[in-house]
Amino acid sequence: MSLADLRPRLLIRQLERCGKKPPLPQYQTQDAAAMDIAAFLPEEGEVTIAPGQWKLIPTGLCMAIPKYFGGFLLARSGLAAKYGVCLTNGVGLIDADYRGELRVNLMNQGNQPFTVHDGDRIAQLLLLRTPPAEVFLSDTLGETARGEGGFGSTGV
Repeated sequence: MSLADLRPRLLIRQLERCGKKPPLPQYQTQDAAAMDIAAFLPEEGEVTIAPGQWKLIPTGLCMAIPKYFGGFLLARSGLAAKYGVCLTNGVGLIDADYRGELRVNLMNQGNQPFTVHDGDRIAQLLLLRTPPAEVFLSDTLGETARGEGGFGSTGV
């Protein structure tokens, strides 16, 4: 099996605004797990997010996530560490049947206003296999060492 056999095929449609098209998602290094997604803003070219506020940032991209895959939107660690900017829902999910524009819901958890400029990399897109599960009703689930322990039960 070759690397090409493992790669899912991601179809992307670029929307046009003000006579321009958005950048395609891009891996920043050869071994990166996720692709960076950039903001694609209207004519004014920037959006400022006040501390504690969130805004939907357009990307100008529509995509066909392959069947049995999910497109998982993740925060960029640099934005989170330096500015406190993250995704409002932690992880966004793009289902294989969604065809609308991808918009990233960014939240500013920092203490200073944060400005997103057109073309800024604002999130990461990770494609993961999501095979449909068969659901079975059961009175028992099997024993594990952890059992029902949660919320810190495994230690620090």
